[in-house]
Amino acid sequence: MPLDSTGGPYGGGGDGRLPSVNVLGGALIACSVAPRTGYYRNGCCDTGAADHGSHTVCAVMTADFLRFSRERGNDLSTPRPEFDFPGLLPGDHWCLCAPRWQEAFLAGKAPNVVLAATHQGALAYCALEDLRACAV
Repeated sequence: MPLDSTGGPYGGGGDGRLPSVNVLGGALIACSVAPRTGYYRNGCCDTGAADHGSHTVCAVMTADFLRFSRERGNDLSTPRPEFDFPGLLPGDHWCLCAPRWQEAFLAGKAPNVVLAATHQGALAYCALEDLRACAV
């Protein structure tokens, strides 16, 4: 459950966060707490005005996608302790930037998606039909 429960039916509030609604129109569920994901590191793919990357797609990492992302300059596999980032492994759930997920989808490298944990903000970059095509 999102930490942000101040206003709106599923969160939102005065800190610039958007309501915690998933792409199916329901309450956003947690994506992962081990590793702890999300722009706000609350385990959910919540988003708001400060999240310029739109970390809204709850994806299940694959070796193929991790390689794809590294080749595009975003190494998600290497631990970065200075950012409290453990590095990701295949099978980990992580809130991806929606534009990167869409880029991977178009390249045939998109990881699977957990729709109930994917924030509706992803729809600004990703078509629901594309997300559904990779749903688990």
